[in-house]
This record gives sequence, C-alpha cells and structure tokens, in this order.
Amino acid sequence: MYSSHGLFLAGKWRPAADGATSPVRSPVTGAIIGTIPVATPADQDEALAAAESSFSGWATTPAWDRAAVLRRSADYLRADADALARVMATETGKPISEARAEVMASADQFEWQGEEAKRVYGQAIPGRNPHERLSVTYQPVGPCLALTAWNFPMLLPARKIAAALAAGCSVVARPASEAPGSSFALADALIAAGLPEGVLSVLTGPAVPMVERLIRSPVIRKVSLTGSVSVGKQVLRIAAEDVKKVTMELGGHAPVIVHADTDPVAAARKLAATKFRNSGQVCISPSRFYVHRAVLPAFETAFAEVAREIRTGDGLDPITTMGPMIRARAVDAALDLIADAVDQGARLLAGGTRPAHLNRGHFLEPTVLGDVPDAARIMHEEPFAPVAPIAAWDDFDQVIARANDTEFGLAAYVFTENAALAARTAEALEAGMVGINETLLATAEAPFGGTKQSGFGREGGSQGILDYMTPKYTRHRLTLA
Repeated sequence: MYSSHGLFLAGKWRPAADGATSPVRSPVTGAIIGTIPVATPADQDEALAAAESSFSGWATTPAWDRAAVLRRSADYLRADADALARVMATETGKPISEARAEVMASADQFEWQGEEAKRVYGQAIPGRNPHERLSVTYQPVGPCLALTAWNFPMLLPARKIAAALAAGCSVVARPASEAPGSSFALADALIAAGLPEGVLSVLTGPAVPMVERLIRSPVIRKVSLTGSVSVGKQVLRIAAEDVKKVTMELGGHAPVIVHADTDPVAAARKLAATKFRNSGQVCISPSRFYVHRAVLPAFETAFAEVAREIRTGDGLDPITTMGPMIRARAVDAALDLIADAVDQGARLLAGGTRPAHLNRGHFLEPTVLGDVPDAARIMHEEPFAPVAPIAAWDDFDQVIARANDTEFGLAAYVFTENAALAARTAEALEAGMVGINETLLATAEAPFGGTKQSGFGREGGSQGILDYMTPKYTRHRLTLA
C-alpha cells in the first residue's frame, strides 16, 4: 500500500527529504501493510510555505468556483467508493460496509460545504443616521492545520478540509499514522477536481515533535483537532501562546436514558448495534446506559443477545460485523475496565474476553455488563471499546444528575415515546448533541461538537464553515460633512 503516495507537497506526491519511513500495521494481523514518509522539518517548512503562498489566490477565488471543485471531489469519492473502502478496512479492520458508508459520508461533507461557500451571508446594520452604513462580512481566517484521529480516517479529515477549503483557507493536514490512506484519497480526489497547487498539503510521520512545530508556525492561523481530551489540552496551550483560532472535537462518554414507556427490546437492539459499531471506537458512541428499572430485564436480555450475534473478525470478510480495536494496549485497557466493574459488583452478561477463535490481532468480544455501580471506572472514563455498562434508575432528577456527572459533554441519547418527556430530558442533559429515539447523529447538514471538556466549535451544518472565517465590521460614513 501507499506506493504511489507519500507526502503531498506542491501538488505532488513524494518521499520525505531524507527518505525516512515508518511502518503501518494491520490491527487484524499485526503485519506491516505499508510504509509512510516521516516528514522532516524541511518538508514541514515546504508545506507551510505552500499554504502561505497559495492562500491569497484561493481566498479570492469566487465562491462558486470553490464550490465546483468541492462538488467534483465529492463525485470522485463516490465513484471510487468500493476501492477506497477496501483501503480503509485494511488499515482499520472495520467492516467493509461501514468503511463504504464512511466514504459516502465524507463525500457528503465536500458537497455540503461547497454549497455553503455560496451562502456565507453577512449583515447590514441600520445606522444611527442617514449618512452611514454599517455592515459585517466574513473573511477566511488563513492557513489552517487539520489534525485527525484514526477511528474515522476519511470522515474526520473530510469535515475539516472541506469546510476550510469552502471558506477560502489553505490547509496543512496531518492524518493519524495508523490509517493515512484515506487522507491520501482525499488529496487525490481534490487534485482530480482541480484544486490549485499548494492549497492542500498532507504530512505524515510521528505527531511529536511535528505537530507542536506546525502549530507554532506564524503561517498557521487556525488549528482544528479531533482527538483525546489530554491531547486537546496540549494543543490549546500551544495555540494560546499566539492566540490562534481553534476548534476542538475531543472525547465523549455519552449517557443513554431509557424511560419506562420505551419498547425495551427495540431500544436495546438499536442501541447495541450502534454501541458495537467500529468496535465501540466512536467518540459519540452510547457508552453509559441508564435504564428504568421497569424495563431493565428485557433491555438487558435483548442487548446481550445482539452482542452474542455479532461476528468478530477481519473487516474485509463480508460476514464480519465487528472488526478489531486499533492496538493491543486498547484491548488491555478495556479488559481492565471490565475487571474493575466486575470487582465492584457488576454482572457479566456477554463477552468479557478476547475471542477464542482469533489468535492474532487486537480483538475483544462485544461485552455487556449489568448492575454497574456509579463508582466503577467505566462510568467515568471513556471506554472507547465494545463494552456496554448498564445501570438501573428510578428517579428522574437523580438519573439526570448521574448522567451529567462527567467532564464530557459531547453526545447523549434519550428513549421515550412521550414527546414532553423527551424534550424535558434532552434539555436537562449537558451535551452538544442529543439523539431522541435515534443514535446516528453525524450528518453533513447538522453541527457536530460538544460542551465541557469535549471541546468547542462546530463541524458541519451551516455553522461549520464559519469556524474557518472571521467577521469584519465596517462603518462607512458616506460624507465628511
């Protein structure tokens, strides 16, 4: 893999200046599937210079022309979806159907943001006298740095790159080393779509010390990160030194509140399918299940049944419905959370160990825990694993307090047939996004982001493009008299 790619600089693919590479390993087998360049400081400087020199030309390109490039790139992604899904499934191990759906969702980002480029509306403000005009317009913030994680290796960079390009910004992208191929594919699609040389650069290699060096560059005016809370805090500290604009999409630990009027079997099956998607390695994954005691037994039974029905294995195998975790230490960390919960009195309803039929790779059985006490670590630490802790509740105010008792505030979920109760619950939950009887929140036309330590800023929707722009207020006096 990657033989025709590498660093994307000045509109061309090439190796690192010193030829250094690092391996990419399959989470399914542990074997090396390819090598990627390790960008040198000179390579990084070339990317920064390209972002700086190309910015003004792209920023002044008419919005309709920028939109056409983004729309064509979306078309190229859709046309090549099957091949791109195989690359993604090879790198991450996720089922091929999930990988293909991610490619299509990434194409949606480019189409949507391209259309939004035409609709960045300013504002006319009535002046205090007839001789003046007050207005607000939006301008691109400048060259941007896009930092993304491995769990959605195409969708995450697509959100950032599409919005930045639509706004008129140039971009330096640094994809996760575990799964760089999808970012390579985005660059290929944009090349084919006619993106001018230098507007996008892609750098690969270890995050340390590259990322800090890029953030500190005076060229970069905006940093967008999808990553953990701990990494987000480091990026914020560095960016704060030069007062740079940032968007942070960090961790989550989404509570689910299941009310007594809910069909427990239907809710459990829907939630379980979402929980085990991408092996639970999803920042908005439902990850703490508070179920009303009246429907708890049926909910637990149905949830555990789904877990046992899942076929774990290589995502390239069409019968696989859940792939591996990204690395061995992630499996170990999940097993530690399971052991801690069981030690504190939780019941193991399904899974709980490595699959017996898979003797290599980073696999964990879909796991369901019942009677999980609030003191268990898994109720406070983001599991990022296929482990579902279930707890009972009886009092509405108490369950809201338990659900909000976390540093995270990315997503939350509510299940009820009562519209008033749904609204009351959703409004009480401290989260940037809430799903009511729905678990698939991410879509190009809606804003994605959180509160508290889950970050700030929004990606997608009509708000997403504005995070790559700055408002300019003008007060125009028509006459000096």
